[in-house]
Amino acid sequence: MRDYLLTLCVTAAVTYLLTGPVRKFAIAIGAMPAIRARDVHREPTPRLGGIAMFGGLCAGLIVADHLFNLNGVFELSNEPRALLSGAALIWLIGVLDDKFEIDALIKLGGQMIAAAVMVIQGLTILWLPIPGVGTVALTQWQGTLLTVALVVITINAVNFVDGLDGLAAGMVCIASAAFFLYTYRLWYGYGIEAAAPATLFAAILMGMCLGFLPHNMHPARIFMGDSGSMLIGLVLAAGAISVTGQVDPDAMKLFEGSERQATHAMLPVFIPLLLPLTIIAIPAADLVLAIVRRTWNGQSPFAADRGHLHHRLLEIGHSHSRSVLIMYFWSALIAFGAVGYSVHSASLWIVLVIVGLSAVGLVLLLMPRFTPRAPRWAESFVPPRYRRRRRTDHEEGAEDAPDGQHGPDGSQMASPDPDRAPVAVGVSGVNGATAIGPRSRFTNRDRADSPR
Repeated sequence: MRDYLLTLCVTAAVTYLLTGPVRKFAIAIGAMPAIRARDVHREPTPRLGGIAMFGGLCAGLIVADHLFNLNGVFELSNEPRALLSGAALIWLIGVLDDKFEIDALIKLGGQMIAAAVMVIQGLTILWLPIPGVGTVALTQWQGTLLTVALVVITINAVNFVDGLDGLAAGMVCIASAAFFLYTYRLWYGYGIEAAAPATLFAAILMGMCLGFLPHNMHPARIFMGDSGSMLIGLVLAAGAISVTGQVDPDAMKLFEGSERQATHAMLPVFIPLLLPLTIIAIPAADLVLAIVRRTWNGQSPFAADRGHLHHRLLEIGHSHSRSVLIMYFWSALIAFGAVGYSVHSASLWIVLVIVGLSAVGLVLLLMPRFTPRAPRWAESFVPPRYRRRRRTDHEEGAEDAPDGQHGPDGSQMASPDPDRAPVAVGVSGVNGATAIGPRSRFTNRDRADSPR
């Protein structure tokens, strides 16, 4: 465990330290697209955050290769090299898209080629455990097609959910944390060496996301762009491919009997193999609703709009940060609920806890105006918006003034929600604008509410 934690920390540190210089580089080359009508941010923000995340991935693999307990993963398996090859290709395509916005079909072709590169080097699905049937061996073509499909679906799911500051990185981090717990249990608890590469991939992926999140939380100083979203999507899919079809049901000895009975008995254990796909649950529902909504309104299914789930959360009154936290909550409930069910599938309390937490999530959705306040002792660990403010005499005298009116000194009263406070033109500091000067330097930028 210590080696995995060291790899995670090194990956996070390298990603965090590289993100600042990468941000300045993105500003220098002009990788800052104009604000579109469907965007929720208010300042032109640089992309190319995937460059720092790829640097963290390389650092994590190098450190793991020099650790005694993890060096065997590189000696006994070619999967880390296959991951690095596919990641380098998909990262390069993402960088080009962040700067030049290449065609969607070209990106799709690049995703399929990256998946094929990993398949050629041995990172592929060999067999599938099917309940009631047993272990079904796949032909070379079947394994290749299934692997490519899983990679492409996961990459686009992560790219699709990247709509709010910190949303994609946080959701992937949650999914990879749950996946790490499951694969580590297979490797350490059952002694299955085939789960070691997937455990390493999950630890590195957590480090990439944790190192990038401080720069990407609202208000974001930099976006990961397609170079980052496609990269973490590929790493997430690689972990699932590495362990799916590599674990022999008889090696776990969960059931003494025929292979069909063993596979049926260990069904709950194979549920977390779909953990990388749990991140698709919310985006898939959003995708289906978007297609139905646009088709019903006579629009193209590919037409961009502001009707996604995160846009809906903002419209009903949730702040930007609270909308992200709600999406985190549902992702964690699905991912860790699957892990808990795999460990104690026969326990009723697992189901009761999931149902109870689901009820809590529904209550949070119906309370958009509720702002939690941290206790005094925890104020130094939470963002300023959740701290208890000490009011001055001036604030106490003006607290009953209606929103939008001016105070006694003629100054405009502050907005009750700091996430939705208006931004004055020429004021630097929003989205890290101090590195590029005031907003007034950006001339003739399209407004978010203007038609394209």
